[in-house]
Amino acid sequence: MSNRTERERQVLSGPLEDQELKRRSDAGWRMSAVEWVREAPADAAASTEPVPYGLQLAPETAVLEMNPTEWQALLLMMDMTVQEGPYWSIAEELNRRGFRTRNGDPWTPISVFQMLPRLIELGPRIFATDEWRKRREHLHRAGD
Repeated sequence: MSNRTERERQVLSGPLEDQELKRRSDAGWRMSAVEWVREAPADAAASTEPVPYGLQLAPETAVLEMNPTEWQALLLMMDMTVQEGPYWSIAEELNRRGFRTRNGDPWTPISVFQMLPRLIELGPRIFATDEWRKRREHLHRAGD
């Protein structure tokens, strides 16, 4: 006897009929999963993800555009992260320079840590900017 399991996915265009269940069962099939699907309520479309930090909706077009203040905060976070600054130090520097979280709260080590996925996502874009290259050149010249 073989221990091989056969699987077959059946897409339904209507309700599952008792006759189909019996026919499958008689052929040795057993149901292993059920997937339920329905049309989403109209108000579900309104629930969207928040705009990522560093971006904002343009008022007249509702298109995503860069938020200059948040972008500068992200550059500073990336700069200090690359220099291996501790989260408390990054938060302190952000607050010293007047940056605040999107909620208007002061930065904390935890809120900086929570920005790491966003920094990872933006890393290639940040590293490709002239602004980043100029920051790095200035840093290297200052270190000489």
